[in-house]
Amino acid sequence: MSAAPAPIPFSAVVFDLDGTLIDSARDMTRVLNRTLSRFARPSLTEAQVRGMVGDGSAALVRQAFSATGDALNEEALKTALADYLDAYFRDDEPPLLYPGVSDTLAALAENGVRLGLCTNKPERITRKLLDRLGLSPLFSALAGGDTLPVKKPDGRHLSWVVEALGGGSAAMVGDNRNDVAAARAAGVPVVAMTYGYPRMPVQELGADVLLDRIADLPDALRRLGG
Repeated sequence: MSAAPAPIPFSAVVFDLDGTLIDSARDMTRVLNRTLSRFARPSLTEAQVRGMVGDGSAALVRQAFSATGDALNEEALKTALADYLDAYFRDDEPPLLYPGVSDTLAALAENGVRLGLCTNKPERITRKLLDRLGLSPLFSALAGGDTLPVKKPDGRHLSWVVEALGGGSAAMVGDNRNDVAAARAAGVPVVAMTYGYPRMPVQELGADVLLDRIADLPDALRRLGG
C-alpha cells in the first residue's frame, strides 16, 4: 500500500490568471482587434498581443494603439478602453484552460489549501471567465486589476488576497515579472510557469521555482516549503 502524499506546506496559494491558468491571448487578440477596427486601425497578430499582456487592460489598449499608429491622448484612450472592456465582457467565446489546471486546483483544495486569484485583468471579466470555466467555487478570494487602488507588481495587491484568505503561509504562482515582483514585495515565495507570457527569458524572472506543467505544482510546493 503506497504512502499518502505529504501535505502541502502552505495554507494559501494565490494564482495569476492570464498565462498561468488560461491561455487568453487568442481571446484578447480577437476582442482587441474589434476595438482597433472601430478606430480604423490595422489588426495585431496574436504574437504581438502576447508581448503586451500582463500590465492590465489600460496598458494593453495603450500599447495596441501605439503599435498601430499614433498614440492616443487620455480622452481617446478612455473611449477605446471602455469599448474594449465592454466587448471583452460580452464576448461569448469559451476561455482556454491550460492542461492540468482544473485537476491541480481541485487537488490543492482537497488538501486543505485555500486558493486565491491576483490578476491585473478587470474583476468583472475575471469573475465571468471563472464562472464559465466552473472554477469560481475553488477560489475563496479574488482581486482584479481594478479591485484595489494598486495592482501587480505592487505587493499590496497580493498581500490583500493573502489576508482575505485568512493569512498564514502563502505562495504565489504566476508567469511574468509582475507576479515575481509582487511576491517579493509581499514576502512570499513564487513559482513561475514557463508556458505563459513572460516577455523576457523565464530564467531571468527570478522565481524560486520554474515549472513546465502545472500538474507538477503540488510537489513543487512541497519542496519549496520543506
